[in-house]
Amino acid sequence: MESGIARKIDDLGRIVIPAETRKLFNIREGDHLMISVEGGSIVMRKLTDTCTFCGSDDSVRQFKDKGVCSECRSQLRS
Repeated sequence: MESGIARKIDDLGRIVIPAETRKLFNIREGDHLMISVEGGSIVMRKLTDTCTFCGSDDSVRQFKDKGVCSECRSQLRS
């Protein structure tokens, strides 16, 4: 069974994500969403911070707008 809210796409190709959905997934202004195609569906996922170098999402901190994990930070210090 499908459930959801129907929204129209505006003339610039934008849609509004309803406030209830943003609250449910903790999506805030400035967050990044990944939009992909899976089978015959369009899927949106909230991106978490990942390491620019290795792709890890463990212990990531921002440095000059780039994510760097603890392991890569320690390698950069060497």
